[in-house]
Amino acid sequence: MGTRFEIVIETAAAESQHDVHWRAVGEAAIAEIERLHRQLSFFAKDSLVSHINRTALSAPVRLDVDTFSLLQDAQAVWRLSDGAFDVTRGSGMDRVILDENARTVSFGCDGISIDLGGIAKGHAVDRAAAILREHGVTRALVHGGTSSVAAVGSPAGSPQGWTIALAPSGTTVTLSDETLSVSSGAMREHIVDPSTGAFIKGPRIAAVTGPSARLGDAWSTAVAVLGARPARMDSEWQTIIEAYD
Repeated sequence: MGTRFEIVIETAAAESQHDVHWRAVGEAAIAEIERLHRQLSFFAKDSLVSHINRTALSAPVRLDVDTFSLLQDAQAVWRLSDGAFDVTRGSGMDRVILDENARTVSFGCDGISIDLGGIAKGHAVDRAAAILREHGVTRALVHGGTSSVAAVGSPAGSPQGWTIALAPSGTTVTLSDETLSVSSGAMREHIVDPSTGAFIKGPRIAAVTGPSARLGDAWSTAVAVLGARPARMDSEWQTIIEAYD
């Protein structure tokens, strides 16, 4: 995914004898991130995404439950944002056919491919946080590239949650069992407006908080493209939009 991931696990003094356990849990979460990178890379020839792009026009590709759900989420945000978020290169998400009964993906026209770079990082953050919870971690912070963040619980002494500062403004967000996704002005040469094919000229900061980092990544991209909150964005998501001075 071309970025740095970090995990902070906070434990009580009484749990210090279990430090080896907590380190192993953190390493398991990192291993999951590395697995997803190999699976979802657009550029690796042996990745699942590359296999889909080579095969899905000629025959449906059967997917694991996790990857199929990821594509369903990408398609849902594409639809609800009126196309402002789109993981396809080529004709558009309306030509990606997801068969829920067979759990397959296929392409409805030539010249189309998928690139999950706009949602895979958040997905990896979600999966890492899930592994931490499954192994008994109650206070932790996971981030990928400082733009996708998942908070597990709240740090000791701060019951409201983990305080995150958004650069460059310094606006703070407090997270507890919640996620934050940011598309900033610094990313403008990496985010394309699907309606024009041009790099966006969006706000300095477009950030969303809510229950899922992978959905948050998709929604923050849509907000950056539109420069506003999408009309059909669910109320469970909170948005922060900061324009250039």
